[in-house]
Amino acid sequence: MPTHDIYHMNPKKETSQQKTLNDAYFDYQKGLNSYAFFKINNHVISDEIVQDTFMKTWKYMVSGGKVLLMKAFLYNILNNLIVDQYRKTRTTSLDAMIENGFEKSGSDPQKLMDHLDGKAAMLLIARLPLSYQKIMRMKYVQDLTLSEMSLLTGKSNNHLAVLIHRGLQKLKQLYSAT
Repeated sequence: MPTHDIYHMNPKKETSQQKTLNDAYFDYQKGLNSYAFFKINNHVISDEIVQDTFMKTWKYMVSGGKVLLMKAFLYNILNNLIVDQYRKTRTTSLDAMIENGFEKSGSDPQKLMDHLDGKAAMLLIARLPLSYQKIMRMKYVQDLTLSEMSLLTGKSNNHLAVLIHRGLQKLKQLYSAT
């Protein structure tokens, strides 16, 4: 009885898939790393999760899976891995971290302000009505295009553009109220 190894395939198809994944890596790796770091707040773990994202995507493609929208597919896998990481992570007290050698490093004030502004924006998005939250996260956190969002949500590009515009207006109102 023949055995099928998912890692042996037509060399021409494998080369095509490698090119597709390499292109995706160069196009989306930076955004995926930023998104993962924003969620995890640890460079080492977020880099590992992004690498796992590409490995899972490669395994899926080699096993015959079809990826219609690479960016959306990668963010979906990344989100699942982030959730898995949240489930694994236990909170640690600052005292325990200091005992284990953690030292607060001096950082660039502008970088810190940008990070805090990003956190504030995420908090404001969380205060939007539910109909806007998902769309705003897809647009400004995951950096998806209207076409990608349309395929994921089933809504037209025009409808999504209107939701984004209205969501931004509501964010401005929330921001000025704080």
